[in-house]
Amino acid sequence: MKTRLTLLFIITITLTGLAQPVKVDSVYISTHYDKAEYFITMRDGIKLFTVVYTPKDQSKKYPILLNRTCYNASTYSHFSTFGHPSDYLVRDKYILAFQDVRGRYMSEGTFDNMRPNIPGNDRKNKTAIDESSDTWDTIDWMVKNIKNNNGRVGMYGISYPGFYTAAAIPDAHPALKASSPQAPISDFFFDDFHHMGAFLQSYVGAFPVFGVQKKEQTREDWFMEQIMRMYGKTVADGYDFHLSQGPLKNITEKYYYDNFFWEQIVEHPNYDDFWQKRSILPHLKDVKHAVMTVGGWFDAEDLYGPLNIYKTIEGNSSSARNTIVMGPWGHGDWAREQGKSTHNHIYFGDSIATFYQREIERKFFAYYLKDEGTPNLPEAYMFDTGAKKWQMFNEWPPRNVAPIQLYFGENGKLSVNQPTSKEAVFEYISDPAKPVPYTSQTEGLTFTPRNYMSDDQREASRRPDVLTFETDPLESDVVLAGEILARLKVSMTGTDADFVVKLIDVYPQDHPKYEHNPKNIVMGGYQQLVRAEVFRGRFRNSFAKPEPFKPNEISDVEFPLQDILHTFKKGHRIMIQIHSTWFPYIDRNPQKYVDNIYKANEEDFIKSSIRVYGSSVVEIGGNQKLNTKLDFKK
Repeated sequence: MKTRLTLLFIITITLTGLAQPVKVDSVYISTHYDKAEYFITMRDGIKLFTVVYTPKDQSKKYPILLNRTCYNASTYSHFSTFGHPSDYLVRDKYILAFQDVRGRYMSEGTFDNMRPNIPGNDRKNKTAIDESSDTWDTIDWMVKNIKNNNGRVGMYGISYPGFYTAAAIPDAHPALKASSPQAPISDFFFDDFHHMGAFLQSYVGAFPVFGVQKKEQTREDWFMEQIMRMYGKTVADGYDFHLSQGPLKNITEKYYYDNFFWEQIVEHPNYDDFWQKRSILPHLKDVKHAVMTVGGWFDAEDLYGPLNIYKTIEGNSSSARNTIVMGPWGHGDWAREQGKSTHNHIYFGDSIATFYQREIERKFFAYYLKDEGTPNLPEAYMFDTGAKKWQMFNEWPPRNVAPIQLYFGENGKLSVNQPTSKEAVFEYISDPAKPVPYTSQTEGLTFTPRNYMSDDQREASRRPDVLTFETDPLESDVVLAGEILARLKVSMTGTDADFVVKLIDVYPQDHPKYEHNPKNIVMGGYQQLVRAEVFRGRFRNSFAKPEPFKPNEISDVEFPLQDILHTFKKGHRIMIQIHSTWFPYIDRNPQKYVDNIYKANEEDFIKSSIRVYGSSVVEIGGNQKLNTKLDFKK
């Protein structure tokens, strides 16, 4: 009998371990949660629409998870969370709240893409409102009015909702105990619609979503009429479409003559007070609750945001419980599991999103909102995109990884930690009429390009307007970790130019194909983009006060690329590419200095002979943060 009972016990445990979790869908949510809709009054009288799901089991109290969005909270009224939050969090039982921010869908008020923070916001001031005050008022109402809450609130969100999460951190309500800004915007001049001041032309199609103020409260999308102005016909090749538009001023006249966000960008081409006061970074001080910032190494939209939000909190809040998580994902990919975790053509492992949701995010909120378990989170939970495994660090950037310097040499030679001839000169002709494509694939019109962040660069390396340097095959693994700084010495025949610097992992010729790829994708010799950034040369001394170049005069151009954790494996090569167009991801620089590129004329676009000198270097990692001489403000 004992043997049979033991066997039965083993079988039961085995079957329990193999059992799949109950699927979270509308049936599950309607069975386990009650739904209510509220209009929560802000300090100035504006009412914000909020959908709330409360667990039916009222035998205990639950923390609140709040998601503030500009993407229509009423869609969550159909007993669906669309994976936000994860199924794990839904099954673990929280009070789930979804709110339209001001001026969006069912909420009253006026919409602002990045409403400026008001430092030290006085909660008694009825006219001083920002995202932090709206969140404060929302949380205060919820903890006082929603039954069976335990007095603790967590916030989360991806992209814009990630920004709203970050924007609620300054002057936070005391009930806010855990914040997780994910793929958050932090400063519009350096991420999302811009990269280091250069405009992302590939985002042109997104402006109807963000630059139209609704006329009345509605659960329906109101911007489709404007979208149809541009997307009213099928466009097979976005490169040709954007090139045919000509200068950006034509887009103003043809599509966005009445779009307030487009007008803001056109009228503020430099990092003036308008953009400076919209940055959330200066306000992330004296943070008193737990923050876990999440991002993807291959996020084409918001890579700057998570890295700099984490670093700013770390630098300004010595006692903050501050963590960063960076995985092998594109924009928001950690919220959806696809089995084999890939980005574009690169395979990184299985079920990496599930691991994050179950072992990192779930434990973070359970600990800080329910006192359950221990998060066991390191300071930095980072995925090595070359070794293809998670690494944990006590600080980021790490101090225990040796820095390297990459130098450019004759015949396309890239040297590691060994300066080459400083007298060498490398020259290319940049032609805005024939710009370098940002991807080797033909894409139609897209709101936000995704795949190019790990795309094959072989097509670019064969162009005469792209400088390409590579090492010999590596004799051992080389780990690159931390910040990247390009220090270029350049001259040109024109008076302005952009500079794109790309760090690339070149696979050996005998590298096997990946199972998930189409047969035509050859991994042997693949030139995988690992990190890249564009810099608008006019901002080389100040983002607020641009300056033309003097023709044929050598100038310093220094700018940071975003951080990296990547192991270049033995037998691979390290490659650097440099060029001056990256279209239509980035708008075209006329290469003749004009005060406002958004208002440039067709005749302002000229060819320019651009030279990069051998004394240039790309620095990666090190014991201290890399700094540039850039004046970000005045």
